[in-house]
Amino acid sequence: MLHAAGLFPVMLPLLLATVDATPAAASGPLEGLKQTFEHFGVEPKLIFFQLVSFLILFAVLYRFGIKPTISTMEARNKKIESGLKNAEETQLRLAAAAQESAQLIKTAQLEAQKVVNEARKIAKDFADKQQGEANIRAADILAKAQQAIELEHKKMLDQARGEIARLVVKTTEQVLARKLSDADRAGYNEAATKELTAL
Repeated sequence: MLHAAGLFPVMLPLLLATVDATPAAASGPLEGLKQTFEHFGVEPKLIFFQLVSFLILFAVLYRFGIKPTISTMEARNKKIESGLKNAEETQLRLAAAAQESAQLIKTAQLEAQKVVNEARKIAKDFADKQQGEANIRAADILAKAQQAIELEHKKMLDQARGEIARLVVKTTEQVLARKLSDADRAGYNEAATKELTAL
């Protein structure tokens, strides 16, 4: 085909030269055209058969060459379009999946934050409860210690009073062993009584 296209510009001036070289005595444009065809070896009698041969050749080429090529190209175009549609659908599904996974991650993060906050609240409540119980136990221990101290103090006072009373009795016995006057005895008794009541 390139060969014929390359020949056409070369042959065009020759064709024009032959048309111009025809005698002016020709009877008209048809006669000039007829002479041109004869000059190139085209006979008007055979042109019909050449045309039929060309059409048969074209039909065979179309049926067995062009038509299968076109159908193959159309099938490839359909496959390409189908592939593009599948790629677009896959891309849309991928985008939807990415969006869904992002939403799931966000939901999971919110749930995790809720769990953490709830755990912190429970831990704080537990710590407050433990602190309250510890304070109650400490106050109870302090109260018991106070009571124990008071009991110990009373016990010591009772022991001290007993000891003082014993000493007073002993002193009194010693004083009484000496002969005291009634006035001295009354004074000693009164002083001992005052001392014991002061304690």
